[in-house]
Amino acid sequence: MDRDKKESSKKIATKKSSPKKGKTAAASKNSNKEFVSQFRGAAPYIHAHRGRTFVITFSGEMVESSNFHELIHDIALLNSLGVRLILIHGARPQIETRLKEFNLDSQIVNGLRVTDDDTLLCVKEAIGTIRLEIEGFLSSCLPNSPMAGAEIRVASGNFVTAKPLGVRNGVDYQHTGEVRRIEIAAVENLLDSGFIVLLSPIGTSPTGEIFNLSSEDVATSAAIQLNVDKMISLIDKSGVVDGRKKLIRQLTPDAGDKILKSRRKLPEQIVRHLISAIHACREGVPRSHIISSRESGSLLQELFTRDGIGTMVSSDSYDEIRSAEIEDIGGIISLIQPLEESGILVPRSREQLEIEINHFIVMERDGMIIGVVALYPYPEQGLAEIAALVIHPNYQNSGRGEELLEFLENQLQNSTDISIKKLFLLSTHTSHWFQERGYIPAKLADLPLKRQSLYNFKRNSKVFIKDTDEKNSTNKIDSK
Repeated sequence: MDRDKKESSKKIATKKSSPKKGKTAAASKNSNKEFVSQFRGAAPYIHAHRGRTFVITFSGEMVESSNFHELIHDIALLNSLGVRLILIHGARPQIETRLKEFNLDSQIVNGLRVTDDDTLLCVKEAIGTIRLEIEGFLSSCLPNSPMAGAEIRVASGNFVTAKPLGVRNGVDYQHTGEVRRIEIAAVENLLDSGFIVLLSPIGTSPTGEIFNLSSEDVATSAAIQLNVDKMISLIDKSGVVDGRKKLIRQLTPDAGDKILKSRRKLPEQIVRHLISAIHACREGVPRSHIISSRESGSLLQELFTRDGIGTMVSSDSYDEIRSAEIEDIGGIISLIQPLEESGILVPRSREQLEIEINHFIVMERDGMIIGVVALYPYPEQGLAEIAALVIHPNYQNSGRGEELLEFLENQLQNSTDISIKKLFLLSTHTSHWFQERGYIPAKLADLPLKRQSLYNFKRNSKVFIKDTDEKNSTNKIDSK
């Protein structure tokens, strides 16, 4: 009897434990799928960044933080992936520590330290120490890290030629200077040889004088003079935020200027780096990124995900709206197919899409189609139909649908072909959205006869029409 009880209890225990095993296996499978998806998502960026040159700048506070070892690991990873790296470090807290040790006071005016003879000694000591520490971190083969055993070669030297800042608004900055030039040939040769180049915020003049520089000035000058592909600034904040404290993910230089000139009080660090990013972009650097140094892996997230984690300043809009091409068919299908399967959109075959591709407009974000809309004209009746307006789920509720619609409407308004007087559409799920943008309910009889003949009464779609005349645009409705 005891044996039977034991065997029975074993069976019960086995039955109870099996669901846990099932859950564990399912979780593991989902985790594996997520990893594969993320790795595939990063693959285009791994390929795109290989052989590119990036300037990465980080503060003296970052050097002292617990996250610095992780940043070094990520920098080593980028180097192993073939990214050419120029690092610029700050030194403000380290300089402050040296000054306190010698009971010295130092004045900071407009974000720049006034560097007298005694302060310069502290600057040289602090920067020299930081430079050696960073070289040591990068040269230690990174034991117990994801890049253990990697051989990282780092080079630093007198690559920055400086000049005195002089007297500004009555303030004599003494040994504080600004960048005159970067030794481009020397840096390029090192990058070509696989070295990481480390630049410190200190420079020498042709006469042998030494000047204390700002790390932002060194980073921006290096980025511009070396024609780098990206300038990346790691700061204590998450990036540039709007008035509601929401992260602004992309800015043009002009939009950045407006933020700087607004009445909003921005943190000094944000102001310094935003000014640098704007200046770099206007001088030819394609993209400048401002990201958080506090979040683990922020550098990798910014570089290897489509939306990044911080604020990007770019001369061009990150989202491009253009006419669709045959090569876009796959991206269009991936957007509209789920809606076709759910009955929201009328199904279209690949062959039909290929035939009608010239009717489609797409929104592309960094190589991925994230939005689509189609326009079918009926010029004899002065009408055109809007169809298949779709935004990728990850980018909905971000104004992109409205942006696509406005692009299409503006194209018609600016076109030399004035035969199209009105736009119409058929909708089963998004009636209110279009009504809010000036489209008013209409009847099936208002449509061209050809379109009436194709109407599917089972779908029972509602009809909406809008005059393309600018006077009757959404501005009238929005003002009510």
